[in-house]
Amino acid sequence: MTALRFTGVVLTGGSSRRMGQDKSLLRVNGIVLTSIVATALRAAGASEVIAIGGDVDALGSLQAVDRAVPDDFPGEGPLGGILTAFDRALDDVVVVLACDTPRVDAETPLSLLTGLSSVSDCAVAYACVDGRVQPLTAAWRRSLAHEPVRAAFERGDRAPRSVFPDLKVVEVSTISPAAVDDVDHPEDLQRYAAGS
Repeated sequence: MTALRFTGVVLTGGSSRRMGQDKSLLRVNGIVLTSIVATALRAAGASEVIAIGGDVDALGSLQAVDRAVPDDFPGEGPLGGILTAFDRALDDVVVVLACDTPRVDAETPLSLLTGLSSVSDCAVAYACVDGRVQPLTAAWRRSLAHEPVRAAFERGDRAPRSVFPDLKVVEVSTISPAAVDDVDHPEDLQRYAAGS
C-alpha cells in the first residue's frame, strides 16, 4: 500500500463502438471488467473508487466501486472524464484507469504513484509500455493539473496526452504490458476467457 492518499477512478463512459456493447459491464471469467479495475485500485490503497460515466445505477452497485457518477461531458472523450474525476474526487491525487484492462493489478497504480512522487511538482505520471504512451493509465495531481486540463478541454482538445506538454510529467516504464492490454473487440473477450 502507498503512503500517498489517492482517489481511484475508473473511466466507464466510452462508446465501445468496436465492441458493439458497453464494455464497462462485460464479464471476464465471471467478473465485471469495471470491478476488476476497481479492485486493483482498492488493493493499492485508494481511499475511494469512483466510476465515471456509463450506466451509473449498474456501476454503482459493483464490487469495489464506492460510487458511480455521470460524466459531466458525455460523448466528449476521456479528457472530459478526467475533468469530471477532478471535480468529484475527495483527494488531490487521482489515479485514473480505463475500465477495459482485465489483467491490471495493484502494482499498476502503485507504480504510477511512485512515479508521481519521484519528481517535485509532478502533475501527472503516466504509463509508457513498450515505447507506447498509455494516457488512460495515469496518476494526476489535481492541484497542478486541473486548470491546464480545463484550458485544453475548452480549446477543443479531447485526448489526455494533448495536455502533457503543458505539465511537468513522468513516464512510468515499469508497468507490465499485460496490465494495459485492453478489450476492444469481441474476440479479445474470448481470448481472455480462454486464458490467453
